[in-house]
Amino acid sequence: MPKANFARTRIYAVLLAVGVCLSVSTGAVQGAGKRQACIDAIWDSQRYIGIEEIKPGMDAYCLTDYGQAGIEKFTLKVLDVVHNLEPGRNAILVMGQDERFKHTGPVGGCSGSPVYIDGRLAGALAFGWAFSKDPLYGVTPIAEMLEVGLTTGAAGSGKPSGVAAMTVDFSKPIDLMEVAEKLATRKLGGQNASGATLLPCPLLVSGLPSEACQHLAGQLEAMGFMAVPGLSGSMDAKEGQTQLVPGGTLTMPLVTGDIKMNVLGTVTEVRDGCVYGFGHSFLGYGPTNLPMAGGKVYTVISSVQRSTKLGTSSEIIGAITSDESGAIFGRIGAKPAMIPLTVRIERFNTLEPRVYNCQVAYNQVLTASLVRSAISGAAFQAGPFPPEHSIQYTATIDLDDGRSIRFRNSSANAELLEPSAEIAGALTLLMNNPYGGAGVKGIQFDVCVTPKNIDSYLWSVNVVDSKVKPGDEIEAEVVIESYLKEKRRHQVRIPVPEDLPAGKYNLMFLGAYEYEAFLRKATPYRFLATNYLTLVDALNTVLNVNRTQLYCLLILPADGIALEKAELPKLPRTKALVLQSQGRSVAAMPYAHWVEKTVEAGTVIADKEIVPVTVEK
Repeated sequence: MPKANFARTRIYAVLLAVGVCLSVSTGAVQGAGKRQACIDAIWDSQRYIGIEEIKPGMDAYCLTDYGQAGIEKFTLKVLDVVHNLEPGRNAILVMGQDERFKHTGPVGGCSGSPVYIDGRLAGALAFGWAFSKDPLYGVTPIAEMLEVGLTTGAAGSGKPSGVAAMTVDFSKPIDLMEVAEKLATRKLGGQNASGATLLPCPLLVSGLPSEACQHLAGQLEAMGFMAVPGLSGSMDAKEGQTQLVPGGTLTMPLVTGDIKMNVLGTVTEVRDGCVYGFGHSFLGYGPTNLPMAGGKVYTVISSVQRSTKLGTSSEIIGAITSDESGAIFGRIGAKPAMIPLTVRIERFNTLEPRVYNCQVAYNQVLTASLVRSAISGAAFQAGPFPPEHSIQYTATIDLDDGRSIRFRNSSANAELLEPSAEIAGALTLLMNNPYGGAGVKGIQFDVCVTPKNIDSYLWSVNVVDSKVKPGDEIEAEVVIESYLKEKRRHQVRIPVPEDLPAGKYNLMFLGAYEYEAFLRKATPYRFLATNYLTLVDALNTVLNVNRTQLYCLLILPADGIALEKAELPKLPRTKALVLQSQGRSVAAMPYAHWVEKTVEAGTVIADKEIVPVTVEK
């Protein structure tokens, strides 16, 4: 390229880059200007005080409910204003002057308590320091709270949007245990700010005995909640007021009905049917659709580690529609999306089954964990499981389009590990898949707990004649030994295909776990989801491997190909070569097939046996 043209090209490139930068900068400035214009439109200097007016030493007070006389005034002293505590975030440091504040320290549930300076709203209590000897609080300025909901406040269908809130790898076969484990170790919200800890919003659990609540506490705390089991009760519609007012109780009833799980915080500001609270995020994912209600505080539980409010929720009166770093934002009268959940528990130590009817908040991040926690709590309602036990369970997840996920199975000596992981994993995949599709319409779960061990293993496998001819039957006697029971013998007859070539073959006797592992290796496409419909099919496949069956397989030579979900056996070699071409966008794999017979063993078999057989001419 001539030097002149090269120089000209570089000049054009520089000018183009400058133009793009100016365009982006202009767009950012315009966006910031539009947001500031929205704030200016609702800012009232008679009602609110900005951080530029706040000076160290100024007197202040907050409104909150300590459960003794309703909403009360607690005196504070301004220490200073901290600018850029985090990028784009400021804070007001205040010290509590009230003796109760000094006694309890930072209190979970005080998040959102409005702080007033010079008679005007300055912000909300939002964070503190654990184990602090002084009642030191950080306050989120009201200007930052008013920004929340400006662009997303009207959102909130709560249904899958096609954008996953939890990342799942759909390029590999579905593994529900792996998904459930990832879900269990996922921390929600509650990040710290410059060494300070956000005031936790306690999750109050009721409708279950204290033993079951204690069992749930570990699960919920692993999610990042401050679980407060027991005594949250239910609020009589006649007592107290459900109207949301600054300093009053703000709750999110994530589970309602026979089992209740309520997140508790405080209302900061209410205007024109819009509610601001918490002074920090809950999950922090922006647009949302969670139930919103008032509530009642019974008392404050004082603790050296973390004090917390103890209270309950009123009826749902609106929805939280935006959840951002500065606050949560809700609208009175908005309708949150809820999923009906029915749990039926039958236990050996109860006279009759117990049925729990609940409503669970529809949320891509929370629903699966809430359902798992509700089922687990209900199952422990009559006490812990005995050391030797088994459970039989059925579950149904109904979808909006009429489809459903249905499964029935058994588990031995694992409490609810397997069924709860299966239903939580399935819900996570349905609500976080990238393909969209129907939403979850309802969930039913039925479990029966018995005090017996149904674990077993293969004692012996005896093939009558390991040399057979095409068209014959392979006869085998399988002996299964169960825990503290007599050995059981099962006769199995497996037909040999008439056109099977002579040679050596494997005869496999598998328990359910080994059988599923075999399927994943031989037919991984059955466990893959490439769209919404194949996701439903894959879930129904993986969830319906019966654990009380013995699977007997005669493995045959690969014949044909499998293309996505399509199995094409006995395909002419020329067509198979064309379909297996590397130029195709969809990869093909050899079609694995076998002769299969199942035996109902009534026990969970956890091992396998492989016997070689010879097919003669």
